[in-house]
Amino acid sequence: QMKVAQRNLNVVVLTMLVVMGVVLGYVVGSYRTEYRLRPYLWRGNSELQALATRYGSARHSRYGEEWIVRDFFDDRRGGVFVDVGANHYQRDSNTYYLESQLGWSGLAIEPQTKFAADYRAQRPLTTFVPLFVSDVSDRKATLYVPSNDAIASFDKHFAEAESHSSADAVSAQTTTLDDILERHGIREVDFLSIDIELHEPQALKGFSIERFRPRLVGVESHAPVRQQILDYFANHGYVVVGKYLRADNENLWFAPIGQAGSGTLETVAHSH
Repeated sequence: QMKVAQRNLNVVVLTMLVVMGVVLGYVVGSYRTEYRLRPYLWRGNSELQALATRYGSARHSRYGEEWIVRDFFDDRRGGVFVDVGANHYQRDSNTYYLESQLGWSGLAIEPQTKFAADYRAQRPLTTFVPLFVSDVSDRKATLYVPSNDAIASFDKHFAEAESHSSADAVSAQTTTLDDILERHGIREVDFLSIDIELHEPQALKGFSIERFRPRLVGVESHAPVRQQILDYFANHGYVVVGKYLRADNENLWFAPIGQAGSGTLETVAHSH
């Protein structure tokens, strides 16, 4: 009788394990599917889908940023980018495709020095700058980096909330964008990407946008700093690029007034 009871118990345990396995597989599968399809689940999915159809669903950027930059510049070759908050050389990169496929060159500005070696090995046209962009140079800043190292923020609560994990404090040296561009002899910028987790307004304070006049600027725009970002560009003769407004729910895209509909390098060269 005890053996029968034991067998019944084993059957129950096995059934429970199978059910748990099925449920876990469903949850993991749903997450992976949602992650792959996330760009298409936004309210502007049809407009982003059009870009994916044109350029292919594969991308290196986290969302549709790569497609937007390619679309704006019409896959032109040989431009100059400045990637502020560049992070990994390829994963979630807004500029990897530009360099690897279109021959662009530029700067990757990222305070996490652990990424420097991969940039040297994998991104020969990119200069890695291990600094934190802010409104002043040569100051010490404390940043918070979660275990997945996907972000680095001066706001610990934000870093932990975004990553759903604890964040360690790391020290970094600040710089302004103006100082970096001067130091590296860059006088003109085609594409400027800024993704520094709520510190974008401070970075813009240290940037003379009229001097360098980027053709296209993509800025991550979380709600707490979104209005400051909009005000900055409005005050400096830039407008939101309307065709991407609903295609991207994470970033705002700006271009000089009168040039928001065309970013081809021929048009830019003519303006010089």
